[in-house]
Amino acid sequence: MTRILVVDDENQIRKALDVNLRTHGYEIELASTGEQALAAAAAHLPDLVLLDLGLPNIDGIDVIRGLRGWTDVPIIVVSARFGDADKVAALDAGADDYMTKPFSINELLARVRASLRRHNPVPEEPTVSTADFVIDLQNQRITRAGVEVHLTPTEWAIVAYMVRHVGRLISQRQLLQHVWGPAYVSESNYLRVHFAAIRRKLEPDPAQPRYFLTEPGVGYRFEGVLAVS
Repeated sequence: MTRILVVDDENQIRKALDVNLRTHGYEIELASTGEQALAAAAAHLPDLVLLDLGLPNIDGIDVIRGLRGWTDVPIIVVSARFGDADKVAALDAGADDYMTKPFSINELLARVRASLRRHNPVPEEPTVSTADFVIDLQNQRITRAGVEVHLTPTEWAIVAYMVRHVGRLISQRQLLQHVWGPAYVSESNYLRVHFAAIRRKLEPDPAQPRYFLTEPGVGYRFEGVLAVS
């Protein structure tokens, strides 16, 4: 049974998540502080962590850093903090996704399922298929209707990184540092220009992207994969 660690200092929210997640077949462990969360994860590694940021003593960001020191377990932040700075800090620390309170339980369940799917191992150099194009990571090729699409080296670096993290919200900082290096942390205009070019080449309607999505002020997400082989 899939085990989820729920970390929140609000008793009512812990109980609500406990009941709803158990109803859908998950095994639940509860923690109300950062210390309890880190101890519980070390004792019984969960399959996924739902984490509030506003915890007593140890803040949620520090919990993420503590977990990322030794595990890649999926972490979904569920927090009342809705500012872009908090979202970016959580993602840069290693969170996989971010939801703000109040939230829909159905959306939360969908995010949980998606995170668990993404965590399953895939081939190191897969071929990723969508309804409109196929990405061959090993040979660094993209084809649309059998015709190869030319990307610049920078565009390819962005696409490959996004594809290897399909469904995950990637912060601007993470993407800038991966593609351009650690000195680049705030040149978000670089990303806007290159994503515009990528969308023109790959999206059916660049004005309404279905694959390379923008989370305003936070980062980007790649969606729409049909198969990985």
